[in-house]
Amino acid sequence: MASEKDVPMMNTSDYDRQKELKLFDDTKAGVKGLVDQGVTKIPRIFITPSDGLVTKPVLSDGVLPVIDLTGIDIDVKRRNLVVKEIRNASETWGFFQLLNHGIPFSVLNEMIEAVRGFNEQPNEVKAQYYTREMNKKVVFNTNFDLYEAPASCWRDTLFVNMAPDYPNPEELPATCRKIFPEYSKHVIALGTRLLELISEGLGLNPDHLKDMDCTEGFSIAANYYPACPEPELTLGAGKHSDNDFITILLQDQISGLQFLHENQWVNIPPIHGSLVVNIGDFLQLVSNDKLKSCEHRVISNKEGARISVAGFFSTLLKESTRKYGPIKELLSEENRPIYKEFTMREYNTNYNAKGFDGNASLTNFKL
Repeated sequence: MASEKDVPMMNTSDYDRQKELKLFDDTKAGVKGLVDQGVTKIPRIFITPSDGLVTKPVLSDGVLPVIDLTGIDIDVKRRNLVVKEIRNASETWGFFQLLNHGIPFSVLNEMIEAVRGFNEQPNEVKAQYYTREMNKKVVFNTNFDLYEAPASCWRDTLFVNMAPDYPNPEELPATCRKIFPEYSKHVIALGTRLLELISEGLGLNPDHLKDMDCTEGFSIAANYYPACPEPELTLGAGKHSDNDFITILLQDQISGLQFLHENQWVNIPPIHGSLVVNIGDFLQLVSNDKLKSCEHRVISNKEGARISVAGFFSTLLKESTRKYGPIKELLSEENRPIYKEFTMREYNTNYNAKGFDGNASLTNFKL
């Protein structure tokens, strides 16, 4: 990412950012459209200023815990060990990678290729899904926070709300029609299992988080990060945490994902066949800061199109008056509640209004 001194000096007197954003948005072609035009300089709306943090990555890429789920259903000792590993990773890092998670490699590969196929088809086909109406079941656009964030990111996203109500197959783009429902069923089953293990790690009944509807809603953000001509000037995704309970991420073999640990950016190198799991804001909140929702970002690159598929577990898109707050079984005289109770809609309204501005949404809900 660019530092302040690396960003080119520009005349601000004739720059109308909102106008430039609108002109870009109206093309409905996304960042891929710019690449197809052969741009060699990125538009100014994408230039990202320094966020003021120490941004030198940790030199070792092997620091993130890698957890193997093999044998957890047949060996009690093995299960207890994995529960401990997940708890430690969730408390210390907020991120971990999963191996032997039970989802066939063929399903993972087909999902990556479906996202590639959608983004690399003619623009007139993609444009019919391009919208800023986030209440639709299928939404394609560049940056959900395009008009709110201080800088746009070099990324196009196909967002699909998959559960509790699955979309009709004809609502999905043709390239995704078969694999999106199949992939979702696998990931929802895995997420349910992970939340059982996380519940046990917190000393709760295995069904505790599930009974709080943590697996009720599931949505997919299929991200496409085109090769960038000036990757030092922009990000693929700005610094943010996720507004959900947990996220299960599939990424291809092109690097770019980083998370923030002790004020340093740590690379998460792709491991073929693995999935990346991170704790979301809601899980940090209901655990009363026991678990960590870690900020992360995606850096741009010149290598080629990077693809990732984030699966979000949340009830955000469901109308509900249910309030969430710190789990009472985790509270005591020594561990008083840090956060007030909120509805998902209250949290989401705040999250979307500010966009990926580099500030944590959780701070707005502290007591």
